[in-house]
Amino acid sequence: MKEISVGQEPKPISFRSVQYDADSLLSERRQPWFKLGYALRGVMDVHVDGRHLLCPPRFATWIPANALHSCRNRQNCEFVSVYIDSSLCADMPKHPCTLVLSPLIKSILADFASREVTVPETPQDHRLVRVLMDQLIIAPRKKSYLPTSDEPDLKPVIDALLASPGDRRSLGDWAMLLGVTERTLSRRFHREIGLSFSEWRQRLKLVASLSMLEDGMSVTRISQELGYNSASAFISMFKRLSGASPLQLFSQSSDASDTQTGISDAKIPAE
Repeated sequence: MKEISVGQEPKPISFRSVQYDADSLLSERRQPWFKLGYALRGVMDVHVDGRHLLCPPRFATWIPANALHSCRNRQNCEFVSVYIDSSLCADMPKHPCTLVLSPLIKSILADFASREVTVPETPQDHRLVRVLMDQLIIAPRKKSYLPTSDEPDLKPVIDALLASPGDRRSLGDWAMLLGVTERTLSRRFHREIGLSFSEWRQRLKLVASLSMLEDGMSVTRISQELGYNSASAFISMFKRLSGASPLQLFSQSSDASDTQTGISDAKIPAE
């Protein structure tokens, strides 16, 4: 497993965009600054102060200063990290959470990455940083988009589905495998995760499909990979959870609206 290096100390902010090979690891540590993590492609697993957050494309993890955290990616991952001094974070969350990124936030980060800006130095870049922080302050906050659990009967199910989101085994199949009743397993999902098994699995498939779409995979191929009987069934799920079809969400046309180019927080089922 390849160790992920520590980023540059913010003065008062720094940026890093890196391609990580599968099974890269940032070992557990504390840092005296805040951190925003955003996956352009792939999914990053983040553990912060005993909580597990997934960082798929179009969402970001927010890690407070001095929080004990570690990161790992199961597959190849292109990841943007923003390190921010506490002086800029008075109005930001003091607890770990997931932020829904606006198209403007993503555009600013993409601009810095394309110009290989790691520390802003020009007046123009400092102004962009002020806009970025204003946008982060108003970004919708969620405890976790895809909660997980280490509960003994749930962990094997969750780990298996994270490794293979297209696994079509039903809740009853998993219950039989674990030697519990379907009703018992269903109750544990609700109690530990706060979602039904079906709702959680659909969120997982949405997360997995975002990476596939970013990589240019066709909707037909994605629907097959995720275990759907038809592309229309996959599109229906995608639109219900994201508020837009895959084509709308990834449209690059100049007249695409914010709800077409980013996840609509209002459409995601409540935590």
